[in-house]
Amino acid sequence: MKSKEISQMERGSYISFATRKRSGEFVATPVWFAPHEDSYFVFSAGAAGKVKRLRNFSECQIASCTVSGRVTGDWFDTHAYLLSEGVEEQQALAALRKKYGWQMFIGDVFGKLTGKMEERAYIRIDKPA
Repeated sequence: MKSKEISQMERGSYISFATRKRSGEFVATPVWFAPHEDSYFVFSAGAAGKVKRLRNFSECQIASCTVSGRVTGDWFDTHAYLLSEGVEEQQALAALRKKYGWQMFIGDVFGKLTGKMEERAYIRIDKPA
């Protein structure tokens, strides 16, 4: 049953990505994601709260959701990691561009124009077991 729910989640455009605070509470955010081998790639502003929380804790939760963040599936416990190698970041960007096409292209153009492209953080989330 779990694999059916995961493959259903992968067909969506957004996942709710919940990262752990020091208090143990999870904070969820809807994000674009791209499957790649045994993981998912996500990107975020480098100064975002989720990035800061990931520096302290790799534990996270993911679930399928709408663009507004309304969860539409079960939560899965997993781990996420900030990418620091240029090769990994390029893999993440390529996977996201493949999945989101022109939408990602427009985001990249605005990111370059505003200087925020260089400030992006790329994240690898382990697929749930």
